[in-house]
Amino acid sequence: MDSAAINSFIPTLDQVDSWYEILTLLPILIILELLLSADNAIALASLTKSLDNLALRSKALNIGIIISLIFRILLILLSNTLLKFVIIRIFAGLYLIYLFISNVFLISKSGIADSDNDKTDNNFKFLKIVALLSLTDFAFSIDSITTAVAISDQYILIILGAIIGVLALRFTSGIFLKLLEKFLRLETAGYIAILIVGIKLLLNTLFTETILPDYYFYILILSAFIWGLSKREQIP
Repeated sequence: MDSAAINSFIPTLDQVDSWYEILTLLPILIILELLLSADNAIALASLTKSLDNLALRSKALNIGIIISLIFRILLILLSNTLLKFVIIRIFAGLYLIYLFISNVFLISKSGIADSDNDKTDNNFKFLKIVALLSLTDFAFSIDSITTAVAISDQYILIILGAIIGVLALRFTSGIFLKLLEKFLRLETAGYIAILIVGIKLLLNTLFTETILPDYYFYILILSAFIWGLSKREQIP
């Protein structure tokens, strides 16, 4: 959902005649991005859970989010070419659904073996998580960037929205990194958010007419967050 906040402001931004007027809207954009980046942030924070400590998870997030920002900017600049390929959007949706299935169902059956293998090569595990973070955020951003580009051809403003979204994402991800240690269901809630966004992306790509309004999906994601925060770890 991140970067989507700027979409509703783009018509207004197109009409402003000075950077001063744009800067007056930045606090509103930043606040909206902080709120709307929650689903992406908790998903990315959940992906780092297999790393050994909080410092390593934070480092992976920093690198992964920087790479994803580069991907976002390239996607915006090349949107006239890349976004014509429906297969990219379909792949992104299927990837997010696969990520949910592999982390919620498959790992639960083979988690011990996977953990043992990971311990033999921590560097490989770290690079794997960084790659997953970059690809996952890229998949999350496709839908909102497609919408932004369809609304406006002001690439500078769209890139500004992407940068604000990434900064908000890093801030909220840091919060969720700490919350994952306290709430037992929050990691699963993050993967449920990934599943919902993946389904939304596929439906919006495969069907020309909207089957469900976007706010239905946002309500589902909010419900997943509430469930994820409903069980706190008992401190002895």
